[in-house]
Amino acid sequence: MRKTIIATVAALIALTGAAGAQNFPNHSLTMVIPFAAGGPTDVLGRIMAQKMGELMNQTVIVENVGGAGGMTGSRRGADATPDGYTMTLGTVGTHAQGQTLYKKPLYNSLTDFTPVALIADVPIALLVRKDLPAKDLKEFIAYAEANAGKMQFGSAGAGSATHLGCVVLNTAMGTDITHVPYKGTGPAMQDLVAGRIDFLCEILSTAKPQIDGGTVRALAIMTADRSPVLPNLQTTREQGLDVQAYTWNAIYLPKGAPADVVKKLHDVAVQAMNSPAVKERLEGIGAMVVAPNRQSSEYLGKFTADEIKKWEVPIKASGVSVE
Repeated sequence: MRKTIIATVAALIALTGAAGAQNFPNHSLTMVIPFAAGGPTDVLGRIMAQKMGELMNQTVIVENVGGAGGMTGSRRGADATPDGYTMTLGTVGTHAQGQTLYKKPLYNSLTDFTPVALIADVPIALLVRKDLPAKDLKEFIAYAEANAGKMQFGSAGAGSATHLGCVVLNTAMGTDITHVPYKGTGPAMQDLVAGRIDFLCEILSTAKPQIDGGTVRALAIMTADRSPVLPNLQTTREQGLDVQAYTWNAIYLPKGAPADVVKKLHDVAVQAMNSPAVKERLEGIGAMVVAPNRQSSEYLGKFTADEIKKWEVPIKASGVSVE
């Protein structure tokens, strides 16, 4: 009798779970973006959220939760009920660099999240105030070596991808330049435009409008290859400095999310990012949708682990850490 009851309960649970997955989603979802509104991650996230909502016939509400280089918002996503209704838009900073940069990370990127889909790669560009007397990377390095003591670089906050971009740049140049952390990309860019800081290692999606407008000058793209949206901007490698900095964006769910829900959100995310309209909008801000062989949930899990290991080396070499 007891075995029959257990079997019946198990069957009911299985049927309920299957029905829930089949009907998912039946109400609005939330995408936690762990940075302030208006920044590069927010811009990309809103493009994806809108399209994913259209494809699922449900609203995807964007929730901006900034702080601690993106860790505060990501922790919020990790702590959510693992039913698929709360996604986190992660970055190289929140899910790779922060695991080494912070002495006590607020979460484990590999065990506290379920990978869904890698969305796009975004280069970082070296921007300088428009009156800085350096017209290319070689001149910038010479200027930095001579004036390091009085120079300042900005970032979107300690531990952000923009911070780490300049950290690896300074390490490669052998200079020790003062870091000025801001509460987001916006105020950092404003001070660069105003000439109150000397340079910024900025994500291309927010750097491009300022470059096009002539309010700042771009000296290099910090990736192995040139960006198609700024084809005339030379890479750091082309200019003699083998250093790379970039970010990427990916969707994660909390640990324990049902496999069928993960698959549903993965398929919707892939359909969204590969749609011509979204692809065009992302490429317009300098974000390159990843190739099909990099779009699976399994790939994102391995990629996240590889990125943590990759960034551990330059972060430890730089000696930079955040409480």
